[in-house]
Amino acid sequence: MKSFKELMASQVLLPIVQADTPEQGIAITEAMVKAGLHLIEVVLRTEASLEALKAIKQAFPSLIVGAGTITSKKILQGAKEAGADFIITPAISANLLAELTECGLPVLPGVSNTSDILLANEFGFNELKLFPASLSGGAPFIGAMSSIFPDTSFCPTGGVNQENKEDYLKLGNCFAIGGSWVAPKSWVENGQWDKITDACKLANQS
Repeated sequence: MKSFKELMASQVLLPIVQADTPEQGIAITEAMVKAGLHLIEVVLRTEASLEALKAIKQAFPSLIVGAGTITSKKILQGAKEAGADFIITPAISANLLAELTECGLPVLPGVSNTSDILLANEFGFNELKLFPASLSGGAPFIGAMSSIFPDTSFCPTGGVNQENKEDYLKLGNCFAIGGSWVAPKSWVENGQWDKITDACKLANQS
């Protein structure tokens, strides 16, 4: 099974797709694919999100499509049944980590402090999402972790944007940055797909 960094390959942006309908999800994804992205995260925050994930997988068969906002065994099972290629969580617990170790997919567990990092490491995870990054110490926190957890690397999400992304990406233990700033709700509602494409192109430069 590939590591999360291997899935990302040269892509440094982990773009978030939040869709109210499957059609909307496809439109957002198409705009991101036009930016040259090969991997996206569909967050399971709306009633239509699982159907959107399925529709995106069908419309873009070569795209790596993962599921985010996984907080329970039930949601994890739904994501797997929908065809998710990887799993991302906003937080962790011992019970959830036990399920994640058995899910058979690449996983990016969400952590927000040193205790979370240690717990995730104990379950074998050393590629982690720092969330919400801006409220959890940001780039200085990730930098400080390099000497304490030298084998752990991070993908910060939450408060990351075009203006501060380089603060993270210049760190040796930060392999990617995630966020929804490349597809804000107003652009989606107004069908401003070119703006999403341009924002993704800019954000994916490092």
